[in-house]
Amino acid sequence: MNLGRALLETPLTDAQAWGAALACAIAARQPDVIRAFAAEASVRLPAPAVEQARAAASIMAMNNVFYRAQHMIGGERHPAGLRMRTITSPVLAAAGVTRADFELWCLAVSAIAGCAVCLQNHDQGVRRAGLDAAAVHEALRIAAVVHAAAVTLDAAG
Repeated sequence: MNLGRALLETPLTDAQAWGAALACAIAARQPDVIRAFAAEASVRLPAPAVEQARAAASIMAMNNVFYRAQHMIGGERHPAGLRMRTITSPVLAAAGVTRADFELWCLAVSAIAGCAVCLQNHDQGVRRAGLDAAAVHEALRIAAVVHAAAVTLDAAG
């Protein structure tokens, strides 16, 4: 019921909702959940957008670990020095993905990873890209229900 409400009764666009769901499924790392969301996203989104949702999950897998650890350690900060070419506007535009969509996907994945630094940065990015607090709330709901589905399936396995 919660999955349906979060994904089908949302003011988010299909790109925003299903891109977030796929990126979150990948972040939750449960194979059945990944397969199910990848199949549905491939029906609802163009292939380049699906690839960018996968890229958002990949980039945030890297960044969430680095920035969460750096935040926990405290003290002097150093640049990550990690390549993130797919975040550039020309790459996103070529895939038909808006900056707002990509930021929203990254925010949702960061919620699963529990990285406060990334959550704050992508919340700001979402808002700079023109979305509001309601969009952030919806993305967080999607992250929560996708993660819950993955945890539930893992527990049943």
